[in-house]
Amino acid sequence: MPQGGNRSYIYTYAHSEDETSLCGMELRCLFGREIPPAIFSSGTRVDVSRSPFIKERIDVMYEGDTLPEVYRQTEQVELEGKTFKVIFVKTNDLAPEHKIEYDERRVIEREIGLRIEGEADVNHPELVYGIVTLGGRWYFGAYHKNKATWFRQMKKPRSYSIALSTRVARAAVNMAVPRIAGVKMIDPCCGIGTVMVEALSMGIDIVGRDINPLIAAGARTNIAHFGFESEVTLGDIADITEHYDVAIVDMPYNLYSRITPEEQFAILTNTRRIADRVVIVAIEAMDEMIHSAGFTIIDRCIAKKGAFSRHLMLCE
Repeated sequence: MPQGGNRSYIYTYAHSEDETSLCGMELRCLFGREIPPAIFSSGTRVDVSRSPFIKERIDVMYEGDTLPEVYRQTEQVELEGKTFKVIFVKTNDLAPEHKIEYDERRVIEREIGLRIEGEADVNHPELVYGIVTLGGRWYFGAYHKNKATWFRQMKKPRSYSIALSTRVARAAVNMAVPRIAGVKMIDPCCGIGTVMVEALSMGIDIVGRDINPLIAAGARTNIAHFGFESEVTLGDIADITEHYDVAIVDMPYNLYSRITPEEQFAILTNTRRIADRVVIVAIEAMDEMIHSAGFTIIDRCIAKKGAFSRHLMLCE
C-alpha cells in the first residue's frame, strides 16, 4: 500500500509548445505546486477530464521497487465478478536507453492479468487498472483516462472571432476554481459564454452578464445547446450587487472594441467589489491598472496562438 496510509495518485499530461505556460499555470492552481514534465505524483485527487492537458490518472493501490514486488501484491485485487483490463502507461521518467518497448509492455500487462482472479476483457472491461513507473518505483492502481468531453463544446451555434478558445477557457476556469464545492462564480463580461459553458460542464455554479444584448442572447443559445442551465443577465458590471467567490474577466480589448482605459479600469474596480478572486484575461500585461484596482497578482501565464498572445493573471 502507499506509504503513510495516504492515498496517492499518478498523473500524466501533455501540451503543445504554445501551451507550455498555460498548462503550467493550470497545474500549479490544481495541485498547489510546480509540476515536473509529463508525469508526477500527488496526494490531490483531480478529475482527469477537467483539464485539457491531463491525460491519465492512476489511483495507487500497490507500489514497489521492482515489478515482481508489485506482481505479488496484485494477487490481492478483488473484482467482485466484474471484467477487467490492465494498461501499461507509456509516459514515464525513464532515460531513453531504459525505454520499455511495446513487446515488453504487453508482457508486463499479461503478467499482472494472470495474477488477478477474474475474467479479462480487453475491449469492454468494467474495471481498468494501470501499471506505471516513476522515480525508480512501480505503481499499480485504478486507471482513469481523460474523456475530453469538452471537445464537443468547441463547436458552438454562436461564435465570434475574438472569443477565447475552448482550451484556454477551460484552463482559466481550473485556475479560478481548483476546488469546486460551494463556489459561486460569475463571468461579468461573458461574451458568447465560452467560459460559462466550460464551468457548467464541470458542475460549477456560475452566472453570466454582458452589456451587449445580441452577445448575451448568443451566450444563452450556446449554454442551452449543450444542455446546461444558467442565468445570463443584461447590463453593466457596475450594476451588479451580489458578491461572488470568484470571477473570470475576459477584458474588452482596445484592439477590437471602443473601450477606453478608464472603462477598463472601471471593469477592474467593479470586479474587485463583487469578487474575492479573479482570473483576468487580456491582450497585454495590465499590472499597474490591476494593482491600482486593489488586486494582487498571485500567478500568471501567457496563452499563445501563433503570433497572438493572451495574458492570464490570477488575482486576489
